[in-house]
Amino acid sequence: MKLTKKSHACVRLDKDGQTLVLDPGGFSEEDAALGADAILVTHEHPDHFDAFRLRAAMEDNPAARIWTLGSVAERISAAFPGRVHVVGHGDTFTAAGFDVQVHGELHAVIHPDLPRVTNVGYLIDGGKVFHPGDALTVPDHPVDTLLAPVQAPWNKISEVIDYVREVRPRRVYDIHDALLTDLARPIYDRHVGSLGGADHARLAPGASVDL
Repeated sequence: MKLTKKSHACVRLDKDGQTLVLDPGGFSEEDAALGADAILVTHEHPDHFDAFRLRAAMEDNPAARIWTLGSVAERISAAFPGRVHVVGHGDTFTAAGFDVQVHGELHAVIHPDLPRVTNVGYLIDGGKVFHPGDALTVPDHPVDTLLAPVQAPWNKISEVIDYVREVRPRRVYDIHDALLTDLARPIYDRHVGSLGGADHARLAPGASVDL
């Protein structure tokens, strides 16, 4: 499996000639989802869900499918009948040859005065990769590669470190990092890498690794 980091929370996974894209949102490249055979969206916030990018991918590949929660599906399913599938915590399915388990139900708390939206994470191929979306969900399954949301209005670095410690992955790659400046990135790299207890790396947008 090849993992390619796109901007912010979006990643592409390639395996056996098929491509799975997760969270091609408004902070990601306009072509982030093009070429996808399947797309997974964790929640409705625009940095994770962008109708323009999804529409472009679905029109580019008439066989492409989307799996997401109900709040996203209701916005796009009419345009692509039969091609948008609603999932929730505990569901399992196969998308573009990848086995997927759904974990989690709610977005992390931004502020008590703001309502929490639904959010799901996706565990890929039996724990090979876990993308939690905007929550610090700990799946009840070992995780090899954790995609850790390192900076957001709803978290702080101590919580990210404790999250990595609780999940106990073999390796960690940063996601949800578009708002981090180049000045701040070394601080996050140092603390998550030295305190998290797992191999940690940051991939530039467009960079790939073999898992």
